[in-house]
Amino acid sequence: MKRLREVAPGVLVATSDYATTTSTVVAAPDGGCLLIDPAVTAADLTGLAGDLAGAGLRPRAGFATHPHWDHVLWSSDLGDVPRYASAGAAAAAGRERAGMISELEQEGPGHDLSLFGRLTALPDGADCIPWDGPVAQLIVHDGHAPGHAAVFFPATGVLVAGDMLSDIEMPILDTGMPGQLGSYRAGLSRLAAVEGVRWVVPGHGHVGDAAEYHRRVANDLRYLDLLEAGQPFEDPRTGTANWLAEWHEKQLRIIHQG
Repeated sequence: MKRLREVAPGVLVATSDYATTTSTVVAAPDGGCLLIDPAVTAADLTGLAGDLAGAGLRPRAGFATHPHWDHVLWSSDLGDVPRYASAGAAAAAGRERAGMISELEQEGPGHDLSLFGRLTALPDGADCIPWDGPVAQLIVHDGHAPGHAAVFFPATGVLVAGDMLSDIEMPILDTGMPGQLGSYRAGLSRLAAVEGVRWVVPGHGHVGDAAEYHRRVANDLRYLDLLEAGQPFEDPRTGTANWLAEWHEKQLRIIHQG
């Protein structure tokens, strides 16, 4: 894992070698911090905990942007704190726990399963993460996964987008959910409507500035339009990993058949 890097005042991002997965830390003035999507390997989490301690930061709360195995991880080294998620995401994590554990054991074994996916559901309609640091506004939708939630920090203009607005992954639909193309488009529209974004942090990929945020919104909308048209097309992001090329073809097939 690449060490924590400050991308805006009090906002730090670490990046795992696994799928270029980001972990976001937002510091409060007293040294407490909010930890979003800590990932991915057990060694990553140990290193992250050490880096936080070295920086004088103590996790006060965690947040999972969505119910996929690589976004609901935790370690005892990070402390016993509430780990929040949207109501929809927490419910889905409970329903899909066995399947997520199977994926975890295949892709990133060695975690403490007693801590895996143990999320506290926020009330339906909650618009902020309840913690005593910088205001963390929630943007909840069902694109990519049930109850997916981006987090916007208006004080710094940082948008933690979850598994959307990536520079290395095209939009990835939950192909098991009916109407997912429309849900993804609605979620993307909500992200595009956020005012004051100065930095975007995707769940997988690289931090981008305001111009890059707008470029990614436009790229993803274009991808959805082409996908809906049902004709074969290319996107440079599908070439970054074999599984992305395969998922792109699967999405084309499903949308065209649907």
